[in-house]
Amino acid sequence: ASFISNVNQLNESERFFALDKAAIEKINPNTGTAPTFRSKADAEISKKIHLLIPPFVTDSAPPANSWSVEFQLMFMMGSSSKDFVRSSKVDDAGASRYLPLFEGKMVSAFDHRASGYFKRSEGRGYRVLPDATLVDHQDASFENEPYYHIDRAKVEARLHSKWRYDWLIGWKDITSATNERTVIATALPLAGVGHTLPLMFPGTSAKLSSALLGNLNSLPLDFIARMKVAGLHLTYGYLKQLPILPPNAYDDAALSFIVTRVLELSYTSHSMTPFARDLGYEGPPFAWNEDRRAALRAELDAWYALAYGLNRDELRYVLEPKDVMGADYPSETFRVLQGSEMKKYGEYRTRRLVLAAYDELLAQGLQPRTDGYR
Repeated sequence: ASFISNVNQLNESERFFALDKAAIEKINPNTGTAPTFRSKADAEISKKIHLLIPPFVTDSAPPANSWSVEFQLMFMMGSSSKDFVRSSKVDDAGASRYLPLFEGKMVSAFDHRASGYFKRSEGRGYRVLPDATLVDHQDASFENEPYYHIDRAKVEARLHSKWRYDWLIGWKDITSATNERTVIATALPLAGVGHTLPLMFPGTSAKLSSALLGNLNSLPLDFIARMKVAGLHLTYGYLKQLPILPPNAYDDAALSFIVTRVLELSYTSHSMTPFARDLGYEGPPFAWNEDRRAALRAELDAWYALAYGLNRDELRYVLEPKDVMGADYPSETFRVLQGSEMKKYGEYRTRRLVLAAYDELLAQGLQPRTDGYR
């Protein structure tokens, strides 16, 4: 049992779970550490998922890296600061030489324009950055303002032999299991990137890489991540042990479903044109529409729920354990997300949208995956 806070909880059977050595090695193959779960159901669903889907990267024998992925902290914000140039000093003439320097706090899921320094008067500091407004997001020419720029040549030197595209995939290092989402990843334009936004370089096609991005931002993966991330950083160690679908999980129909949605969510400004072209799309950026984006993310969440082998009741549990087990059940998943949406929309909108999308995919003939991807 985990998260026991008083002796009376020792009488609650739903707080206890059993895992044998083989199950622990499936869940945490690199570290071999015993996982912590709030409840028996958490442990059972987690075990089911890990038996179905391999970890992202296995370091222990035998090593496995189906994505041929490499990781990078491009620039350490402290030790590399001598190479940074204040953005306010980069004029139009220097725009071709210098690239913006992204930090983790500037992005959100499928959104490289989430926050910036454009409305900030007190300098860099450590406070939360002002968010881009809806009007900002609806302007395809808008880009968030970084505090620093960096010489393009230094960026290209860091990417040499690692990456062939004019866009990047990164994830927020700073996180928490109690945030609305724990894993937050995005595609972003070619840029300098600080260490709070680690990068990954899958050795796959652009379409498969975009599917990987869809998986990283999926709700079923986040459910697992929330039970693994113990601190405030989503480190390589945590990321490698997350169950992430391997490339062979995607057939043409799956890629068509996922890539079109990841494309529309990510290609909302002109700076992401290289991303769109590499995915085979020649049109202009997609309009930023909040309701449309919520529906697209719900459809992705539903598809990944099926790919992760979740039946409808298990998906309901992932969304809100008490909806399935009752108000006194000793677990929580997306409590902060639910609270935020209840305040904003008067309902837990994600639950409604994801379950509706799940039911639609079932009606179309998709079923929860039961055979493994290993």
